[in-house]
Amino acid sequence: MTDDTPSEETTRGIELTPEHAPERMGELAGVAEREGFGVAFASSHYFNRDPFVALTKMAEATETIELGPGIVNPYDTHPVRLASQAATIDEVSDGRGVFGVGAGDRSALSNLGYDHERPLRRVLEAFDVARDLWAGETITHEGTFTARDASLNLELRELPVYVGAQGPHMLRMSAKHADGVLINAAHPDDLEWAAGQLEKGLADRPEEYGSFESLAFASTSVAADEDAAREAARPPVAFIVGGAADPVLDRHDIDREAAAAVGDAVENGELGKAFEHVTPRMIDRFCVAGTTETVADRFAAALEHVDGIVVGSPLGPELEESIERASEALDRATSSK
Repeated sequence: MTDDTPSEETTRGIELTPEHAPERMGELAGVAEREGFGVAFASSHYFNRDPFVALTKMAEATETIELGPGIVNPYDTHPVRLASQAATIDEVSDGRGVFGVGAGDRSALSNLGYDHERPLRRVLEAFDVARDLWAGETITHEGTFTARDASLNLELRELPVYVGAQGPHMLRMSAKHADGVLINAAHPDDLEWAAGQLEKGLADRPEEYGSFESLAFASTSVAADEDAAREAARPPVAFIVGGAADPVLDRHDIDREAAAAVGDAVENGELGKAFEHVTPRMIDRFCVAGTTETVADRFAAALEHVDGIVVGSPLGPELEESIERASEALDRATSSK
């Protein structure tokens, strides 16, 4: 990562959430492609639609934009199955697939009865095995998961691997081993801290692994009206705050009791109550929310520390308009680089 990266090389990504029907996901991916986004990630949560079904529709509706899950985890789906699903998206999109993988949300996995054990090792093993499978190998693996004499029976290409990361160890591991990182953060303070962790990992990165890309996976809400944008930000901010580690809360001077009230309400399924507990400071620190001008300034500040931005959910109160405004904000943020 360098500060003098030309603006045309700044990666512009977007997260589309399969709370919408697959056909709608295709429409939104088409809007994102027309607005100049280079990669679209379909988020993966058990309570939404299947991301790979959504990605298939997104592939049918687009021609150039790269596509992948953002992010899947190797707990609720076997890593070999994930490798196959990602390779299938690469096939149906004529070579536009990418693979976003991470440890997943601890509370959501707990709801399904999965233990969130050894997350760093499991994520690393998952994409190491995926790379071997994409290389056409038959693999046997005994580690945090088991696979015996497994191989894939389809056209194969090694996909770029992006690791979803927030904590120091996952950030360093991604820099050492993956093709890129999706930093789960929106505020420059968090991104500056994350860049320091990535530098430590890059110091140990083998030269033959090639280049590495850091992307801010930033919750974003943009609209013509500042208040409307901030109001739309409440749901994702509630989930972010509810899962934030104490050091992150302390970094942003967020009262731990206030954060606990949000987290408890989320855990109890009292979502309306959780959203009400979200404070203006929480929105400022965990989401890029506001008018196009405000968001452009925030994107510019973020790009001091990363190679690109993935515009994350909720996007804004009006999806097509918000995609267009996010694209305009990125144009403004990169015009001076």
